Amino acid sequence: MLGGVTVSRNRMMNPFKFRRLAVSAVQELTPQLTRVTLTGDMSEFVSRGPADHVKVFFPGPDGVLNAPYIGEDGKLVRDPDVEYISRDYTPLNWTETTLDLDFVIHGDEGPASRWAANAKEGDELVIGGPRGSKELPVGADWWLLIADASAVPALGRWLAEAPAEQKVSALVFGEESLSQYPLPPDADVEWVLGDFDPEPYVRERDVSTGTGFIWAAGESTSLIGVRRYLRRELGLPKEQVDVDGYWRKGVADADHHAPIDPDDPED
Repeated sequence: MLGGVTVSRNRMMNPFKFRRLAVSAVQELTPQLTRVTLTGDMSEFVSRGPADHVKVFFPGPDGVLNAPYIGEDGKLVRDPDVEYISRDYTPLNWTETTLDLDFVIHGDEGPASRWAANAKEGDELVIGGPRGSKELPVGADWWLLIADASAVPALGRWLAEAPAEQKVSALVFGEESLSQYPLPPDADVEWVLGDFDPEPYVRERDVSTGTGFIWAAGESTSLIGVRRYLRRELGLPKEQVDVDGYWRKGVADADHHAPIDPDDPED
């Protein structure tokens, strides 16, 4: 049913704090993705949605790890004279003492990839958040989930946390080796070799039957076409379409909260 606003997602704020954690294990999941297990105080950590992110702070070129903190008045404190190096990552598999983060390894082009490629036991990071969560959507007959390599960890959470009765399919774009990533074994996943260009694949699908929910995440400019198709050409309401730019080609530390399409921001 096109245009029927029957899908909803609860939003909520989480207790917010910063945590200094140390590397306890490093595992190559695929040639592109490496899992780093961090150890420390994870008590009271809350993440209620598969698309949640933590802000991860990395050491600078001088090896110094700078991060904001929460002051005695409960407000965020940032030193204006300090450079903070941070990126957003999907929290995975946490316990009271551990947290997994999966990093895309793409050489020394960025501080996060460079850090993860050389991570060893005892290395430290600071994480903050998640500040807020969007829970799983309710009211959709089916979900279509779309990801490039950067969004595969979040896709894993979507698939693992989906209700047993929910009809879910996924499209993953990338190198053939990306299929080694440990997604739920019974998941309906189509692996697409090559560049991240989901629009033509979505056009081939019937998205007019029932009420659907589409989540697409990855490189921002590559998502413009599929968002325009779903939101403008088909007229699907925003409650049924969640398109999230995890990174933007040629832009360091791109703000994933910024509009995917600057010429057509979300209404």
